[in-house]
Formats: sequence, C-alpha cells, structure tokens
Amino acid sequence: MKLSGFDLFRYSIPLAQTLILKNTTLHRREGLLLKLSGSDGSEGWGETAPLPGFSRESLDESAAQLRRLAGSLIGGEVTDDWVDGAFVLEVERMVPSPSVRFGFELAVWNLYGTSSGIGLAELLAPSPRMTVPVNGLLSGGADEVLGEAHRMRNDGYRTVKLKVGARAVADDIALVRALEEVLGDETSLRLDANRAWGYEEAAEFVRSTPRFEYVEEPLADPARMPDLIEEYGVPVALDESLAGMEPDELEVHRYARSVVLKPTLLGGISRTLRMAERALLLGMTPVVSSAYESGVGTAALVAMAACIGDRPVPAGLDTYRIIAADVLETPLGLPAPGVDVSEAEETSRRIVVHGLERL
Repeated sequence: MKLSGFDLFRYSIPLAQTLILKNTTLHRREGLLLKLSGSDGSEGWGETAPLPGFSRESLDESAAQLRRLAGSLIGGEVTDDWVDGAFVLEVERMVPSPSVRFGFELAVWNLYGTSSGIGLAELLAPSPRMTVPVNGLLSGGADEVLGEAHRMRNDGYRTVKLKVGARAVADDIALVRALEEVLGDETSLRLDANRAWGYEEAAEFVRSTPRFEYVEEPLADPARMPDLIEEYGVPVALDESLAGMEPDELEVHRYARSVVLKPTLLGGISRTLRMAERALLLGMTPVVSSAYESGVGTAALVAMAACIGDRPVPAGLDTYRIIAADVLETPLGLPAPGVDVSEAEETSRRIVVHGLERL
C-alpha cells in the first residue's frame, strides 16, 4: 500500500463548562484532524490539538507542519517501518512540535492498522487489555465534590482525582479528610496541585492529610520535591516536569511514585510508550492522561493505556466529559469507571466530516 493522499481539517467544538488553564480561559476546544489515505482505500485519522498555556506550537503552525510532512510522503510505500524503528525516530527529528508528532503518528498507525485489519491496541502490544479503568474527576465546591465522590464510588469508580491548591491550604485539608470518609478503603484518591504551593504550604498539607495515592507536582519549585519526599514520605507524581524530557532523563527523578503521561504534550505515541517503559524499569507507575482531546485522540489514549505495564492502571480520561459535542457520530463511552478498548476504537473511526473546516 502506498500513501496516496491526505486531508487536513480544523475543528472547533463546544465545552460543557468553562476550562481555565494557566492564563487562558476556554469555552471551545480547537484542534486539527489529519486523514491519511492509502492506495488500497484505507484511511487513518490522527488528532493534533495544542493545549493553550501548555503547548508552544499554535494551531496554524501545527497545520503547516502537518501539511509539509504529509505532503513529503505522498507516494511512499507504507511498510512496517512506518510504525516501528527508524521512521518513527525520523519523524521525531523532522517535527519539532509534540502535538503534531502525536497527530501524525496516530494517523499513520491508524492507516496501517485499517489496511492490515488490526486495531491500534493490538499494534502497540501483543496482548492488550480489553478494558481500561478510568479515574473520576471531582470538581466544584466542597459540597459538589463530596456529592460527586459519593456518586462515583457507588457507580464503581475505584480511583478519583481532585485538584488542590486553588483553595486555602486549610480548606484543602478539610476537604481531603472529608473525602476519605466518603470514599472509604475501596476507592483511592489522586491529587493534583499544579505547582500551586510553596514548600511550607505543601508541608502543612501533607502533614495534615490522610493517605492518598499521590499528589501531582505539589511545589512551585519542583527542584525541592526530593526534600519534601525525604522529610515527609509523600508520594509524588510528575506531570509538568516531563515536558521536553527524554525518557533516559527520567532516572534523575526516580524519587517520584508515578508519572502522568500526556502524549499530546510529550510528543507522540512511541515517545510516550518509551517514557512509560523507562518509568516501569525505575519502579514508577505510568498513568496515561488526556490534554482535553476530542474522541479521536482520546480513543488512542484508551488503546495506549491498555498496552502499558502488566496490570490495569486507571487512566486520566474523565476530562472527556467536558466535551459537549464531539467530532464523532457517537460519543465515546465516557464518563464511566471503565471503557471498552475495541468499542472506543470503532467509535472513533466514525467522524462527522461535514462539521469540520477543510484546510
């Protein structure tokens, strides 16, 4: 099969609630969908959605990179090397932007898989899991958070996540203590501070809170995380610290309990899987998580989560609930405590093209 052509589309989809990211407020999620076409009639879709406030590349820059890269490969034979080996490394070298690498690589994998009759998860690993657990995302005021936690526990969620750091430390402590009572022993709690605290604030929090699975990026000065861990034994997860990091550099941060892997920000499927493999060797738990992608990108994250490690780890995909109207004919089966891998992939192939802007 040869790569016979490509189409590039832009989407702008409404959000169910306002999304506040660093210095940016979003009411709609915008991104690009790349469709690669094979000479045998196969198609492969990929998503590039730079996240404002986190991605350096703009949507226009991303579109130009995708157009240039796809155009340079027209007429080329799509071989096994396109999804493994030197070609992947060459794409990483040619494409500077992480979200572009993710989108292009996803389109290539999907094209190859469609032509071969093999699903993405099966291409990524010989024996992927059939379902992926999902951590529920808690939001709102204290009463809303506690109510959501109670509902999620009853719905079967075994892990939930709460943003901390925006409230006063004392209020965060009180809320986390109350959550422990609601969740009990069966549902674990993840926390995300987004580098909100100084050292003393973080110390006050971890001294006063009950057990939790981990807290992401607790310190405004991440260089002091080893000190916090040594002094208080707090389980920490890395997120923002991974930006621009090579997988081999992860060893410097082996103090971390977990790593939160967002392929849109890390730079593609293969790079993220290499980071996950390195994390596992260092005794860390990789957690696949979204950057508010549409259903096309989110389904790929489901497939990736099904392939990493030898045990299921709840993925950070509950953010999909913020998408009010997706690019897909039928939304993915989220939010839910677990998602079917094959069903998510099949659903992600049915895209409403007439709702997209062709570029």
